[in-house]
Amino acid sequence: MTHPEVAVLAIATLDTKGDELQWVVQCLRTVGVPVRIVDVGSQGPPQIKPDTDRYEVLSGSGYSAEQVMSADRGGAVTMMGDALSRWVVQEHSRGAILGIIGIGGSGGTSIVTQAMRAMPVGLPKLMVSTVASGQVGPYVDCNDICMMYSVVDVAGLNAVSTQVLANAAHAMAGMVHWPIPKISVKPAVAMTMFGVTTPCVTAVRKSLEAEGYDCLVFHATGTGGRAMEKLVESGLVQGVLDITTTEVADEVVGGVFPAGPRRFDVTLQKRIPYVMSTGALDMVNFGARDTVPEHFRSRKLYVHNPMVTLMRTTVQENKTAAQWIASKINASNSRFSLLIPEGGVSSLDAPGMAFHDPEADSALNAELEARINQTPEKQVIRLPYHINAPEFADALVNEFLRLCRTTS
Repeated sequence: MTHPEVAVLAIATLDTKGDELQWVVQCLRTVGVPVRIVDVGSQGPPQIKPDTDRYEVLSGSGYSAEQVMSADRGGAVTMMGDALSRWVVQEHSRGAILGIIGIGGSGGTSIVTQAMRAMPVGLPKLMVSTVASGQVGPYVDCNDICMMYSVVDVAGLNAVSTQVLANAAHAMAGMVHWPIPKISVKPAVAMTMFGVTTPCVTAVRKSLEAEGYDCLVFHATGTGGRAMEKLVESGLVQGVLDITTTEVADEVVGGVFPAGPRRFDVTLQKRIPYVMSTGALDMVNFGARDTVPEHFRSRKLYVHNPMVTLMRTTVQENKTAAQWIASKINASNSRFSLLIPEGGVSSLDAPGMAFHDPEADSALNAELEARINQTPEKQVIRLPYHINAPEFADALVNEFLRLCRTTS
């Protein structure tokens, strides 16, 4: 069968979900949506004929069909998810995907949503899943994936499954059929914030909004940083003020809001105006106090609220965080500026406050300045202000606008 060049991808393990996916495809084609059936099964033969078979999905992935089909279920799911992700990236790069709809149990959901997470924000993505009523964070992460609970198992067509699957198909049809209304869009600027850096970020946001920017603020909780960089990767953000880089402290020390290994990479690769600071690098985040790991319980702790406990970073932890940041910056040739607030990096890091520690701050600042390979396009600027001082917010805005002028 010749598949349409540009189509919705309908994906499932066709060795077990053939009839169910065929119903979804029928519903989509009835309302005029071009569809390409993709098989990601790894056990028996497909129940229906796919437009793209598992062998094409696996081609170029480094996995052979024999390798996948002889693996245990966990290994097969892992390999097929990786292969599908690579394949959809290739198909999207040639403009062949209108949207993606998948159906499945836990294994199929893992495979298809991995591929969905590789797609840009805005591309329609809908997963009908038996696990969609539970904890879907690992499947969705920081992407705009619609999860629809199947109610009954995806195991045959019946009075319930036909209705749920038809609703999913029609939802996808609506997403791809109807154009997004045109509106006047301001250039978008992303920035990171924590409660302890709110005065700074609020002042920066108001100044940039007055300059005609649409400011998108992300809570620096690990997921927040990744969500911001997903928008950068999707081309929806024209500049970044990474004011609150606290996720790095959690990454290197072991807190609950880690940056993740790819933090900063996407933004630096995009070469958009990028201003960074050291907001809230004085703290590592944990849950309720009784969840703090035993080996940290003698440390300086601050109960931010009943569900969040903060731990003050040490001199050595700050040096390690600085080295982690510098390694990212030095690996890129993107232009950027790092502004360091010498007067403290959070509302808790000020004279008389719980995390005031000039020695730890000095270690962080000195290590950043020493480790970053500075050039005319990579600048480290130390300023004698607290991060929440109006003067520091003004400096961030002025530096960002300067970078905008010189990169335009």
